[in-house]
Amino acid sequence: MSSVAEPPQSSTTPSTRRRHSQGPSPAVWENVPPRNPNFTGRERLLDELAERLAAERQPTAVLPEAMYGLGGIGKSQLAIEYVYEHQADYDLVCWVPSEHTPGIVNVLSHLAGRLGVGVDADGDASSTMARALDALRRGVPYTRWLLVFDNAENAQTLAPYLPNSQHGAVLITSRNPQWEDIAGCLEVNVFERAESIALLNKRGPELSPQDADLLAEALGDLPLAIEQAAAWRAQTGMPAQEYLRLFNEKRSDLLFEGAPNLYQESVATAWNVSLDRVEHTNPEALHLLQVCSYFAAEPIPRSLFSGVHHGTISPELDAALADPMRLGRAIREIKRFSLARIDPRNNSLHMHRLVQIVLAQRMTPRERERMRFGAQSLLASADPRDPEANAHWDRYSELYPHVVASDAIHSTDPWVRDLVFNTAKYLQRFGDHESALQFTREAHRAATELFGTDDEKTLQLAWWLGWILFSMGRYEEAAQINEATLNAHEALTPSAPTRAVEARESQLDAIGAVAADLRVKGDFRKALDQSRRVFDTATIAFGEDDPFTLNAAHNLGVALRLVGSFREAYELDRTTWELKQTLLGAEHEQTLLTRVGLTIDERELGLYQHARNRQEEVVSQYVRHLREDNPAVLHAKRVLAVARRKAGDHEAALDLSEQVLVIMEARFGPEHPDTIAAALGLSVDLRYTGHLDRARELAEASLERYRRVFGDEHPHTVSAQANLAITSRMDGRLEAAHELDRAAYATMCDKLGERHPLTMVVATNLASDLAGLGRHQEALELGTETLEHSTEVLGEMHPSTLTVAANRALDLRELARDEEGEEQHGQTLAAMRERLGLEHPATSDLESWARANCFIDPLPL
Repeated sequence: MSSVAEPPQSSTTPSTRRRHSQGPSPAVWENVPPRNPNFTGRERLLDELAERLAAERQPTAVLPEAMYGLGGIGKSQLAIEYVYEHQADYDLVCWVPSEHTPGIVNVLSHLAGRLGVGVDADGDASSTMARALDALRRGVPYTRWLLVFDNAENAQTLAPYLPNSQHGAVLITSRNPQWEDIAGCLEVNVFERAESIALLNKRGPELSPQDADLLAEALGDLPLAIEQAAAWRAQTGMPAQEYLRLFNEKRSDLLFEGAPNLYQESVATAWNVSLDRVEHTNPEALHLLQVCSYFAAEPIPRSLFSGVHHGTISPELDAALADPMRLGRAIREIKRFSLARIDPRNNSLHMHRLVQIVLAQRMTPRERERMRFGAQSLLASADPRDPEANAHWDRYSELYPHVVASDAIHSTDPWVRDLVFNTAKYLQRFGDHESALQFTREAHRAATELFGTDDEKTLQLAWWLGWILFSMGRYEEAAQINEATLNAHEALTPSAPTRAVEARESQLDAIGAVAADLRVKGDFRKALDQSRRVFDTATIAFGEDDPFTLNAAHNLGVALRLVGSFREAYELDRTTWELKQTLLGAEHEQTLLTRVGLTIDERELGLYQHARNRQEEVVSQYVRHLREDNPAVLHAKRVLAVARRKAGDHEAALDLSEQVLVIMEARFGPEHPDTIAAALGLSVDLRYTGHLDRARELAEASLERYRRVFGDEHPHTVSAQANLAITSRMDGRLEAAHELDRAAYATMCDKLGERHPLTMVVATNLASDLAGLGRHQEALELGTETLEHSTEVLGEMHPSTLTVAANRALDLRELARDEEGEEQHGQTLAAMRERLGLEHPATSDLESWARANCFIDPLPL
């Protein structure tokens, strides 16, 4: 293909001077397409682009440059030519196919490694990409860089992927002219006539001025059509008049079909001439092109054609796909007439969308159906069938745009349906949540139309759609879908005494999803019942060491902790962890996830130092395999920060909490529930280290965000309210603290019961509020009742129980019951020394008769 438009410097013959870059090539040359040896003209446009991008590298210029124009105008070829001419001006050049966001994320995440910020291949690609963009923004290690976003859809879609930097330059190509909000705009138009004639003469026998002018006029000076006609003449040597005769015949055919405008007419007519020739000389080449017309206008991996595929497409193409030599001849024939670009660097074909349109117009409805299925079956055969493994994500990234273009979501073929579901899972695991949501929603809608709402394939996609929404924090939407999915499952009548294992798993997945929704709503008891139902059923159906059962056991442990059954959660999590170590290995991510849950159990049981030591080990295991911004690593570090604080190492806890919150805000945003929990934890660490103002600021922000996410009465919201009350009391705002705790205590009693550990923590703090207001008798009465409950539920040696006892001793002394107070204080101090050690801050505070506070760290949902 030739290039783009803008008048050449000469009014007769454009310059054919070949530009060459001077100096060394860039240190990083990422994904740049091959240079077009037939590029012609465009001198003024190249010069203007060079001036704009040179200005872009000045400290005061930060806007990208966007070239826009119709498809086939040659925008991409102009960008490629600019890159090769000016490569010496840059230390890094990266070409980013931008029609689909997963393609953008994939290229930029790979770029991270070249920038020295990609630690390894594990984890979430979106976070890796964010690190790459941050490195470009900071100009580390390169300040002279160029990103080319090719074929971008619109400014809104592309904006999140543009580095906001005074370093480097950004070039965008797009059919969309609306870029003014984020970029300078440069329109690309058709060739000047002299440029058209120059390219026609460059690739074939020289034409007379009259014939060249007639041919260029017929082709509308469209670079893509000129390139194709030049390729035809170069291969056939056909006289211009003969070519024009064929062209006019094909134009009549096209007009009969009702071409929308001269632009598409000229392109279609030019290609129909070549396609007729290919159909006559090499039918399998034509059928290969027809199949490719149902792929995306992006690189098509040649490996799609070399593997075994199920089903049949056409006798000629089936034979070629089974014979590498015949396939090679077909691809050479395609290349010969410029019907597709062949990129030997990545062994791929690239077909322009206009060629695809022409091919579709030539086919009968039956041929279209057959070739679409051929494309889908080739894609299904290339499915790695393991979207959970990040080793396969590059392959899925290659397949994804073609899965969309082939309309695989409307296929009824079982292999293709598996590909659709695996693609949906890949997008979520890969980290492109918006694309995952859009694709899965469309796939679910298509499955509903094809199979009905109660079909297993539809329900499977519904469950995954619910999970995507849940992971994005869109809880209300997730709950609606999950409830409908479970109702549909339970309304189904088994056609046999025992349903298939897959069906049972699907239904149990739906129950587990509803249990998660209940936890979000704060209905912990009902969520526990559902989680136990899944675990018990899975244990009977699959055995205790089945992966599905182990996942159900982990979720049951989460549910048990939320209702305060820490001992039962500990016993279950310990068994689950041991089984996972045997089946998966000690450092498998699922094993470590349950080990983190076990740490939380140990912490809540009061084994503070032990929990801290074990969690330090877990985090070190995580970071050996995953990046620091992986969600699992961040979760493990948050748990470690709390464990450090509980063990009395407040400075180390603060350092880690600061690190985690910075990453989580960048990774998830400030409104994500996990980020809110991290901010709340940091506020507690700040309070313990004397940074009261910032502690109060974070506590207030966390409370408001929890209210927006979960509502006023969710235990997490109430926990944040209780933490803010402590900070308020320490800041001398006694009445405000009392009001916060009084309301929190009433809500906790109503939602969880007065014997729940969270309720007892709030009661402990409410007693301190009463004492601060001089209401010591009320403080003593509440403290005495809380001590009884805590001793019964947590045990007399639990640190929380000892805290209640220590505060009660203070209230006794304030009420002039000195002997009782001294006795209680002495017993409690001895127990605290035994349980936490002599050096623990809680022990030191108790020695000085300081009143203790009980902060709450919200448990994972």
